[in-house]
Amino acid sequence: MTLRSFLVKRLLYTVLLIFMVIIVNWLIFEGIPGQNGAQALLSSSPRLSQDPGAMARVCAQWNCHASRTDQFIAYLHSMLTFQFGVSYQNGLPIATQIIQQGRLQNTLLLLGVSTILAILLGIVLGVVASNKRGSVMDGLTVTSSIATTSLPTFWVGLLFILVFAIGLGWFPSGGIQPASWTIPGNLPNPLMQFLIRCQFLFLPALTLTLISYGSFVLLTRATMMESLTEDYILTAKAKGLKQRTILFRHAFKNASLPVITASALAFGGILAGAIITETVFAWPGLGFWLYQAVEVKDYPVMQAMFYLISLTVIAANFISDVLYGVIDPRIRYE
Repeated sequence: MTLRSFLVKRLLYTVLLIFMVIIVNWLIFEGIPGQNGAQALLSSSPRLSQDPGAMARVCAQWNCHASRTDQFIAYLHSMLTFQFGVSYQNGLPIATQIIQQGRLQNTLLLLGVSTILAILLGIVLGVVASNKRGSVMDGLTVTSSIATTSLPTFWVGLLFILVFAIGLGWFPSGGIQPASWTIPGNLPNPLMQFLIRCQFLFLPALTLTLISYGSFVLLTRATMMESLTEDYILTAKAKGLKQRTILFRHAFKNASLPVITASALAFGGILAGAIITETVFAWPGLGFWLYQAVEVKDYPVMQAMFYLISLTVIAANFISDVLYGVIDPRIRYE
């Protein structure tokens, strides 16, 4: 099978998978017992209960009295057009709240920086540890990786706030920018804005990097240890190649496929946000927004977020499948 045929087949499978995700996402929220956020608002608001016109407008906006078929068609249209309807919390369009209110950008910034740092740090430490197998450095690297991966995220975040924000006062304890910036005319010059935003970003990014890099260390070390026993490594050493060249250009290239899969899954979940970390640091991203939606049973927001998360995971797996053949020519699309 040629690469083009594989891509066509994989695209068709991806489209089918997206529709399956849409259907399952619908069934999950339809099966939740109790009142949803819209019904609870309508039944508890004296203003709406006394104003039939206002109640009719709210019900029309949220399809309260529509049939299940009509609700599903409206839901399917909203998912495919990325409109997602309106939120139960404030009645604003969900797509507007994701993009224009900066939630998407904030999550991409936090998760993007921490994921890239975790992958790079994990790969480098994993390669070095595999080369020093059985040494003290290897033992310390493996032990620290297991320890940091096992730590509760909220505990690490609160510890950093206690030490670096409250104790030492080096970094802010939460948020994305100073509250004074919301006042017109209080914005500093662009360079100061960048430096101050980096201060707000440091602690949550450090938390996510610390709890994430260990899995990449252990995975890279395990795959590298297998590759370093192959005959082509002995041939490379016999040719007099530098150890760095042998490790990164020969051994790691052949051992990188599991790391690519893990990296793709890490980036695939990037739109989910770091729910715990964003909540601890009051970071106004998609994860914190999803947590707030769960608290008030804002089903349209949850449906939209679960759908976007699924799309990124599907896209990441598709990209990783294509990269397999680019990185390893031994792979054939069959």
